[in-house]
Amino acid sequence: MTIGVTGASGNVGSRVTRLLVQAGERPRLLVRDPGRLEPGLAEAAEVRTGDLRDRDFVAGAAAGLDALLWVTPENFTAVDPLGEMVTVAESGAAAIKTAGVRRVVLISSVGAERRHGAGLIDGLAHAEEVFTATGADVTVLRNGYYFTNLLGNLDELREGRLTTTMPADRPVPWVDPRDVGEVAAARLLAAGWSGTVVQAVHGPADLTWAGVAEAIAAATGVKVRLDVVPDEAMLDGLRQAGLSDAAAGALVGMTAGTRDDFRPEQARTAVTTTPTTLEQWITATLAPMLRG
Repeated sequence: MTIGVTGASGNVGSRVTRLLVQAGERPRLLVRDPGRLEPGLAEAAEVRTGDLRDRDFVAGAAAGLDALLWVTPENFTAVDPLGEMVTVAESGAAAIKTAGVRRVVLISSVGAERRHGAGLIDGLAHAEEVFTATGADVTVLRNGYYFTNLLGNLDELREGRLTTTMPADRPVPWVDPRDVGEVAAARLLAAGWSGTVVQAVHGPADLTWAGVAEAIAAATGVKVRLDVVPDEAMLDGLRQAGLSDAAAGALVGMTAGTRDDFRPEQARTAVTTTPTTLEQWITATLAPMLRG
């Protein structure tokens, strides 16, 4: 079986790639920069170098694939990140049809079920629509908020702050992207599914931002103050950091679109719940980086 992987240098894709290699597969990696791959993975895989926005590259790289992991990249420095996500998704969908790829695992997010009004998540919603329209068998993994998103807050965490526009006491699903990678790899290797399957991937518990701040403080010994700010304040901060208006709006829109009365479409079950706790991830990953 020939399995393609996009996003192989990212948190989810790298985990999928390693698991496929360990299962005896030689995956085909569609990457922009092979130098960002984990050591040893390039030698154990077939590497195709190109840009996912390039339809000819993706169609050529997809030829002969039996299955494909598709991770739609987010480019926060783009003038229009959402527009770029739409372009990439349509490139992937066209390649699936042209190459006749039969099985696809698509990485998405909770909130994509809204289809519109959730910032960058709208790009993943568009990917769901165009991929499931290809005629391939598609498993959509709607993931919770990644623990690794906290790495974008490293500077302020070192100052004892954590900033969000989400209400402090609103519980939402969070998940370790490595666990997402394990679910994705299992789906790619499994033979017992067909059609369109939508599956949530949640961590072991829904978390509030207040609880996250407390968990970081408990694991690191550093007091963390949670600052809940309005959308406009977050927008101003992102613009001052150099993001375009479209990029800032797309980022803030993810939280704004999943705030209020939003609840994930897929409930927490034994199928949708993964094992790694936030405390385990903080101890293994975040705390050493804060000390460094």
